[in-house]
Amino acid sequence: MGLVCFPDTQDKIPILPIHLTRVGVSGVKKLLKIEREGKRPIILLPTFDAFVDLPSKQRGIHMSRNPEAISEVLEEMVENTALELESLCAEIVNSLLKKHKYAKRAEVSMKSDFMFMKKSPITENRSQEMTKIMADAIGYRDGDEVVIRKMIGAELVGMTVCPCAQESVKETSKQELAEFLDKETLEKVLNTVSFASHNQRGRGMIMIEVPHHQTIRGEDLITIIEESMSASISELLKRPDENAIVIKAHQNPMFVEDCVRNMVHKIVKDYSYLPDDTMVTVRQINEESIHRHNAFAEKVATMGELKYEIEGIENQE
Repeated sequence: MGLVCFPDTQDKIPILPIHLTRVGVSGVKKLLKIEREGKRPIILLPTFDAFVDLPSKQRGIHMSRNPEAISEVLEEMVENTALELESLCAEIVNSLLKKHKYAKRAEVSMKSDFMFMKKSPITENRSQEMTKIMADAIGYRDGDEVVIRKMIGAELVGMTVCPCAQESVKETSKQELAEFLDKETLEKVLNTVSFASHNQRGRGMIMIEVPHHQTIRGEDLITIIEESMSASISELLKRPDENAIVIKAHQNPMFVEDCVRNMVHKIVKDYSYLPDDTMVTVRQINEESIHRHNAFAEKVATMGELKYEIEGIENQE
């Protein structure tokens, strides 16, 4: 008995001929082992989303081709010791557009837990810290060519302290202390003591476009996010470490807006060499401790726009 030839239902004309922007698969999990020269390999369990656009004259995409493209590219590229996650996504985009001849646009995103080692601030105990790394690639046909833009990013949790509540506590304490302290002693106390405030678990995120022939390390973005909040946090802390982090955070209170502005400033300082049309997204979400809602701030701009703003601030100073 010969093989049955099944009909290609996807190629039929839909009842409602409407163009769809993104069709594909989401939540595709894969094991990714990245070999590194002279270092231990990096083991990731990334989740991929892969989409193409669908013309109005085609009923459906050939869905199995999307996870197939992911698997094939992973098998081809994992032996490369210089593997960049955003380049991996770009290769999957290329593969999607080859498999889906009818598509004019393809998009792939990847997100994975990422482990790095960190020392606690006082006792220097080493612990494994978890964060997120992300990569995106978007490609579209330009005649016979395929143009791809790719991005790398990271997301990290840290600690923030509310400046507004802290100022209120400080003012109340000042009035109470003034009843039994002279003015000079009062000022010394106010300048020495760390006043209470409510804290938030802050979640910072950076996504930066990676131009052709450029490399941006996800670990460097993690550092920028970590240094832009009131204090960093660690999995393993002894009492001296806890004391140091709490004091540092309360000496460095931050609004959600401050965190985004800090990240932008550091990005411009570290990546000013990138082309002016490089897209940058910076986001901070603070999970409030005394409210049921969260605080949110975001900046989306080109590198040229960010540099213009920072240069204007520096010139004013």
